[in-house]
Amino acid sequence: MIAVPAAAQAPTMVYLVRHGEKATQPPNDPLLSPDGQARARALADVLAHAGVSAIITTQFARTKLTAAPLAEKLGITPEVVGVTSGTAGNLQSQADAARGHIAAVAAAVRKYPGAALLVVGHSNTIPAIVAELGGPKFADLCDGDYDQLFILEVPVSGTPRLVRARFGAPAADAACAKMQSQ
Repeated sequence: MIAVPAAAQAPTMVYLVRHGEKATQPPNDPLLSPDGQARARALADVLAHAGVSAIITTQFARTKLTAAPLAEKLGITPEVVGVTSGTAGNLQSQADAARGHIAAVAAAVRKYPGAALLVVGHSNTIPAIVAELGGPKFADLCDGDYDQLFILEVPVSGTPRLVRARFGAPAADAACAKMQSQ
């Protein structure tokens, strides 16, 4: 009988969050607002002992800055999986670019079987990344929704399991919460 390493049998734990609250400047690549900076620190506190060994962000400052406190605490250099915008004005091209990014993030996650990872994305990519990794499909996050933490357990075989939690200061407004519960 061939022994299989324990790490190969362990599920992959994927923690997914939307970037923290963004500032208004610079307009093309906004930084985090003070609330977003506080949220990034809260995320680092929540995941400090979760065994995270890899972090995936986009090229945008707000995702990098959201991951930065945890990356610094754990001594991890985040992997950047870029988002392309597609051809301006061409919705099909933009949709293709988004699908390509989502597939690339899922491929990056799959490079770490049995590990724990943090993925920092956007309101329209986090739900699609969860689905791409085998989790349930759900609607894009609301614009004001920054406090959700999605924990996706991806087993070696079988169906992934998703847990939705919240972290940091409450961010979702009542209209958003009502819409998502329907």
